[in-house]
Amino acid sequence: MANIKPLGDKVVVEVLEADDKTAGGIILPDSAKKKPTEGKIVAVGDGRTLDNGNRNKLTVKTGDRVLFSKYGGNEVTLDGRDYTILDEDQIYAIVK
Repeated sequence: MANIKPLGDKVVVEVLEADDKTAGGIILPDSAKKKPTEGKIVAVGDGRTLDNGNRNKLTVKTGDRVLFSKYGGNEVTLDGRDYTILDEDQIYAIVK
């Protein structure tokens, strides 16, 4: 894991690779793969600062597997791994 600390209500998600095959075993070329929208949270910020000065804690935590907006966030590569930095509200669900 890269040494990265997001600020505020940002989270860092390690992108999970899209499947190379369909359920029927057909191998997909790179151009046919869907952009990954699932990942594992590797770092979280301290939360958004509210008007009264308190911090609004994040709902997600490090280690959670999440579904997120495929067009949201900023993609970065650190130490050869792909990450996406998202606002917490761009995360749709925690996968249990």
